[in-house]
Amino acid sequence: MPHSVRYSLRVREAAPVAREVPGCEARGRTMPTKGRLHVVAGCMSSGKTGELIRLLSRHRVIGDTMIIYKHSVDTRDGSKARSRLGTEMPAEVISSGDEIDVNGYRVVAIEEAQFFDESLVAKVHELLDTGHAVYVTGLNQDFRGEPFGIMPTLMSLADELSLLTAICQKCHGVGTRTQRIIDGKPASRTTPTVLVGGADYYEARCPDCHEVAE
Repeated sequence: MPHSVRYSLRVREAAPVAREVPGCEARGRTMPTKGRLHVVAGCMSSGKTGELIRLLSRHRVIGDTMIIYKHSVDTRDGSKARSRLGTEMPAEVISSGDEIDVNGYRVVAIEEAQFFDESLVAKVHELLDTGHAVYVTGLNQDFRGEPFGIMPTLMSLADELSLLTAICQKCHGVGTRTQRIIDGKPASRTTPTVLVGGADYYEARCPDCHEVAE
């Protein structure tokens, strides 16, 4: 009679792997060497500032120090970052990325980045190299539907990208474009790229409803 053979198998548990926890040095957890860049982009009325304020509120809960910068070209709301829903946070008004001074702040946010020149790209690199959490908002396209300023560069550098949409104010479809309207008509392609305004000049449109006059 054949006798049976019994095998026993021991499973050795792997040792736990230590992991970095981005953005938190408390309780013995290690800080990452590099910072992280989160870009929030989209057309007008897509909720970029509201999303920024929501993201920054998470840092406020855990006690992170933070500062928001906005370009002096954007004269709306003065020294505040204010969403269309009325939420707001204080902001420093500057004219160049060179003016950004972290001054001990852990989290740095930049509103309406499309208005800045290449100095902001260099500053973002510097902030990331020194371990800061960086948030940037901006229009990814201008009123012509073309890439807007330095936004494509910042979006390519992002560790996290939130591309927001709105509701087309003409057909109620998904709005991804910024429609400029002057005197009730679509603006000409030859008008200046930068024209600061709100609902008085701009609407969210889908690609089918977006118009640019020649």
